Parts: sequence; C-alpha cells; structure tokens
Amino acid sequence: MIPAEYDEIRPYLPEELPQVFEELIADPEFQAAIGYAFQGMPFEQIAAAMRASKDNLEFQKNIVYPFVKGVAQKLATGLTVSYDNKEEMAASLCMSNHRDIIMDSAFLCILFVETVGNTVEIAIGDNLLIRPWIKKLVRVNRSFIVQRSASIREMLASSKRLSSYIHHTITERKQPIWIAQREGRAKDSNDRTQEGLIKMLSMYSGGDIIDALKVLNIAPTTISYEYDPCDYLKAKEFQQKRDNPEHKKSPMDDLINMKAGMFGYKGGIHYHVAACINDEIDAIDRSLGKNEKTAAVARIIDKHIHKNYKFWAINYYFYELLTGDTRFADKYTAEEKAKLDAYLQGQIEKVDLPNRDDDFCRTKILEMYANPVINYIKATEE
Repeated sequence: MIPAEYDEIRPYLPEELPQVFEELIADPEFQAAIGYAFQGMPFEQIAAAMRASKDNLEFQKNIVYPFVKGVAQKLATGLTVSYDNKEEMAASLCMSNHRDIIMDSAFLCILFVETVGNTVEIAIGDNLLIRPWIKKLVRVNRSFIVQRSASIREMLASSKRLSSYIHHTITERKQPIWIAQREGRAKDSNDRTQEGLIKMLSMYSGGDIIDALKVLNIAPTTISYEYDPCDYLKAKEFQQKRDNPEHKKSPMDDLINMKAGMFGYKGGIHYHVAACINDEIDAIDRSLGKNEKTAAVARIIDKHIHKNYKFWAINYYFYELLTGDTRFADKYTAEEKAKLDAYLQGQIEKVDLPNRDDDFCRTKILEMYANPVINYIKATEE
C-alpha cells in the first residue's frame, strides 16, 4: 500500500488505470502523438491494448516495450546492458549520467524487462509535463514527479516528500528506481553528480547521511550512446547562452529535443549497471561534515560512471581533434575519420542560428564526445 501523502507524485495505481486510459484515448492530442509513434497501426488496436493492460507493467509490455524496441531496431546498431551484480537490481537506485530526455530511462526499462523481468520507476521533472496528457501518460508508465517549479518555501517540503517516496519505494515495495545524477542533461557530457541530489536522497532520515544513503542501494549506471541525435541542438543552446546569458529553453525547445532524441539515429547504445556502492559509502570517514560526506559520495558515483563508459571511434577521434592527444589513434581507421569529419560538419550546419559561430559549435560538439574519454582517463589513472 502506498501512503496517501505520495498521491500527487506517484505513478498511477492499477485500479486507477481504466479511467486514465479512457481519458487518454479520448484526448485528440494523445491520439495524434500515439498515431505518430505507431505509424501504420490503427488507433483502435492501440486503445484495445491499453484497455487490456491490468497494471502498469502490462501497459509497459503491451505499449511501451514494442515502441522503444522498434526505435532501437530502426535507429540503433545495438542495445546492450551489462551488470556487475544483476541480483541486486530487484531493489536498487540506478543513478546514471543523463543524455536524452526520454530515451535514457526508456531504453533502461526495456533492458530490465529482458534481463530482470521488471522495469524501473522513473524520476521525471514537472517542467517536462507541459501538456495534461503527457503528465497522465508518464504516471501510467511508472514515473513519479520531481517538482521543480515550486517556490523556495514549498521546495523543502517537496524534497522531503520525494526523498521519503524514494526510500519507501525501494525499502518497502522493493521496486527499482532510475534517477539522473543531476537535474537536466550534462549537455557537454562532462558527467558530474549533483551534490544537492545526494542531500535530497538522505532527507527522509534525521540520522547520519551515510546510513541514510546505504539503505537506498545506489547502483551507478553508465549510459553510452555512439551518436547523440541532439548534439547540434545542444551546441545551439550553448551558443545562445554564450550570446545571451539570460537565455532559457522554451517548452517548444524541450519538445524539439524530445522528438530529435526519440527519432534520431543513435548508433550503438550500451548501459552498464555497477554494483551497489554501500561498502564504499560505509568506508567514508564519519567524522567529516555533511557537505564533505556528500561530496565524497558524489565522487564515488562519478568514478564508477566514468570508468564504465563504452567508447566508439567517434569518442576517440573527437578526443584527438579536441586535445591533440594521439594515444588512441589505433582505435579508428582513415575511412572512419573521413566519415566522422563529414558527420561533424553536417551537425554544425544543422545549427539554425543567423549568427552561427562554426568554430564555437565545432568545439562544443567535440567536447560532447571527448569529455567521457577525458573523464575515463582520469578515473582509471587515479
């Protein structure tokens, strides 16, 4: 039983699904979106599959799984996962780097279905729930809501409730969770865990932060995409923020990024789920202050994420172009270099700004693919 205090943020319960399904099926915007996603399939067939789903997992298997699997088959050359200890996944907090608004958690869910038999609950910011049907759909799809638009006074209570919900989900319901290591994507791929997130996770407890975090079974998770379909959109945003420090993405920008991430070519995709880091957290000096403990936990998570990245030719070659370091020259061929040079130029040309700075955009795109290599080198040389 899920306590009523979480009703506003939790996924829908199985008994709530029939009414929500009917509301979605009757929504013209949902009809248009699902029709675009499942082109060639009659909407009546999709509606029937929804109504036949008795709980959230059945909905994911009947609707979400075939869609995401189809995306992977059409737009990726492989979708794989590896675990340090798969048996721990039954009740863990998979904290990962963050590349794509929608697909990071979607791919992990179908990999879990195939290898663990379950899916993760997904943390999603309310800033992305820009239409009523989107909010309903994500809550059907085992997502819980992270409230980012609250006032400062409301934010403390919201964070405590979120922390408590995550603790309840893992310890009482034995349900795995996915959460990004930071608010928003690391657009330059320089993956760093947000220390504020670590503090939030421990807020459910009034005790020592080390004990509070160990209970959550944090499993650092590394997401590696060969190609990021949003790389040129991220470069565009970097220039917009450089030229106007007050620039902020609009809801339409988020939709454009979601669409590009969902339907753009990704090449190889690999997830690595590290073992839970409880022993490493337990080894932190308890005499340290809370901030120092928080920073130490963040460093542990970062090191695992950095060490477990999977690389392709584009990472090694763009690292060389960015840094001049040729240590990985044997990782790509002359033919691959020519192909990647053409790819880089093509992505720069997609940046639709009237004052596009080609050199700046080039550097930003190179950083997106090179930074994981830089972080891997540092993590493995320590």
